[in-house]
Amino acid sequence: MELQGRTALVTGAGHRVGRALALALGARGMRVAVHYNATAAGAEETVRLIDAAGGAAASFPGDLTFPATPERLVADVVARFGGLDVLVNSAAVMHRTPFGTITAADWDAILALNLRAPFLLAQAAAPHLRAGSGGVIVNIADLAAFETWPAFVPHGVSKSGVVYLTRALAAVLAPSVRVVGIAPGTVLLPEGWSAADDERLRRTTPLQRHGSPDDVANTMLFLLDSEFITGETVIVDGGRHVRR
Repeated sequence: MELQGRTALVTGAGHRVGRALALALGARGMRVAVHYNATAAGAEETVRLIDAAGGAAASFPGDLTFPATPERLVADVVARFGGLDVLVNSAAVMHRTPFGTITAADWDAILALNLRAPFLLAQAAAPHLRAGSGGVIVNIADLAAFETWPAFVPHGVSKSGVVYLTRALAAVLAPSVRVVGIAPGTVLLPEGWSAADDERLRRTTPLQRHGSPDDVANTMLFLLDSEFITGETVIVDGGRHVRR
C-alpha cells in the first residue's frame, strides 16, 4: 500500500505502543490523526515529533468507552484531513483482575475499550476506507489471545475477541478493505511490574529478551505493504507462544 499523502487514525497514540505506531506512519509520509483520552500532553508530544520529522499530524480527544465516541472521532478526522485510509485500533487497557474480584463494572469497562470500540470504529470508518483506493484496518491484539492468563481473564477475552473480529471484518469488508492484526508479547512491561517479573519474562522467552514498540511498528508497516494478506493476526513475541 502506498502510504505517502494518505491519512491514518491511530487510537491511543499519546504514549507507549500507540505512539510508536503513529510515528512510524508519519515517517512514511502519512497524515496522522493522533487519538488520545487521558494523555493530552503525550498526544501533543506525538504530534510534535511527527511534525518535527517533516510529517503532518493533529490530535483528537475522545473517551472510546462511550458508544457515541467512535463515530464522532472518525467524522472529526475526515473533516480535518478529507478522508481516511488506515485505521489502527491500538487504544486498550490491561488491568490485573484476580478471578474472585472481578465485578460487572470491571468486565464492561475492559471490553468496552478493548473490543467494542475497535468494532464501532471499524463500522464508522468502513465507508471512508472503501471510498479510497484500498483501505486497511490494523487491530492490535495481544499474546493473551493465545495463552491463558488467569489473573487477566477480561483482558484475555477482549483480545481473543479482537483476533476473531479481525477475521470477521476481513470477510465482511473484502475486497476493498483489508483487515489485519498484531499480537505483541512483552514489548513494554505493564506499569507497576517488578524487576523479578522482568527477569522471569526474559528467561521464559525463547529469544531471551524483550521486544520494543518498534517491533510492533515494523510489523504494522510490513502488513500495510503486504497487499495479499488479510484476516491474519501476526504474533510478535520473541517466541513465547512456542516455548515448552
